[in-house]
This record gives sequence, C-alpha cells and structure tokens, in this order.
Amino acid sequence: MAWDEGMSGVVVLPGGLLVRGRSRRTPVLVAPDGGLYLRGRRPSPTAWPHRWVRWPDFALPLDATDARDALVEARRRAASERVEIGCGHGLGRTGTALAALAILDGLNSDAAVAWVRDAYHPRAIDTPWQRAWLRRFARRWPS
Repeated sequence: MAWDEGMSGVVVLPGGLLVRGRSRRTPVLVAPDGGLYLRGRRPSPTAWPHRWVRWPDFALPLDATDARDALVEARRRAASERVEIGCGHGLGRTGTALAALAILDGLNSDAAVAWVRDAYHPRAIDTPWQRAWLRRFARRWPS
C-alpha cells in the first residue's frame, strides 16, 4: 500500500517511489509498514518493523556502509510498502537520508540537496558535513 501524496512529510522520490519523512516527536496518524530511524541511541519500540542506523544528532552515520544498506532496503521496500524515515526533529538526518535516496535515484549531490529542500523542507540537511557526506555518498555509491 502506498502513501497518499498529499500527506504531511510524504515525498515522491525522483524515481517515483513515495516515502515519508517524519520527526519522531510528531504523533503518528497513519502507521507505516516499516521505518528507518536515524538516532544516536536505539529508538523507542514501534508497532511496525523498523531498522535503526546509529546516527547522532547534527552528525553523520557511524557506519556509512550500514547507512547505505539501510537506505537501499528502505528504497526497495517503498516499492510496495509505506516506508518512513525519521530522526529527532525530522530535518537534518532525515533530510540527509532523503537526499541520499535521491542520489540512489540518479541525482548528483547538489541536485539532491536542492530537491529535498524543495520537496520536503527548506531547512532539511542541517550541517556542512552532512552535505559533504552526501558528496562522498554520491562518489562512493553512484546510481
């Protein structure tokens, strides 16, 4: 089952798949089928399956390969399930992960940052090192 495109936080990736970005502080009105949570510490339990990537606030994932594998899995699942990606505030780490999904769909890192700020939130991707991580991500794992 897919997300409703008009739902808060739902974006259409450049390749056409729908995913939802969300602050973990925002109440869940429609439950996802699965989640990818980007936190420094293990996230609280959910009623749906989820994957956790160790990714401290305002920082980078502690294991880039694990982050890439989790993003590829989320993208694959989004083809047939409602997948959400979330962090504490839903902007920095979530925006960076959404931009990485756009890179996997073929955008370069600068275009992915512009896309996520237009499609998701104008303040998505908090830090210069998150933008630098996206440049490395695009070089290391091109679409």
